[in-house]
Amino acid sequence: MVHQAPERIQPHSLGDYLEVMSKAVFQSGISWKVVDAKWPGIREAFQGFDAEAIAGFTPDDVDRLTGDSRVIRNRRKLEAIIENARQMLDLEEQHGSFRDYLRSHGGFEGTVADLRRRFRFLGELGAYYFLWVVNEEVPSYDDWCASRGRTPHAVAR
Repeated sequence: MVHQAPERIQPHSLGDYLEVMSKAVFQSGISWKVVDAKWPGIREAFQGFDAEAIAGFTPDDVDRLTGDSRVIRNRRKLEAIIENARQMLDLEEQHGSFRDYLRSHGGFEGTVADLRRRFRFLGELGAYYFLWVVNEEVPSYDDWCASRGRTPHAVAR
């Protein structure tokens, strides 16, 4: 099966970073096609991924989301996105911008390690996907797979 390489973006706001990371969170263990099909509703339910608004979500908001058929109603993932928004806001404040935070680790492996430590539901593939989409420097997909002993899926570029 040939997978389509995700489109890269040039993030203009913290919300852009949060949206990409949230997609990686939802894609963990779920068909990417399912996530893509639900994405417009997820985006709407999460207020366009306004990081400050999401960081202010309460347990009542999580309850509302778990009852919303537009979203993937995995409570742990919904809570993770809220916590990830809070973490992003903290890192943006500490580093001046989220982009500066991403570039403060001296390279790809350090960035991945710190992302995985700080953000919930972000595994190795999710971190690679996130960095690729937000247009950070990453090794080629084949090299990344080889460095982890994984067999690459065929990717249409």
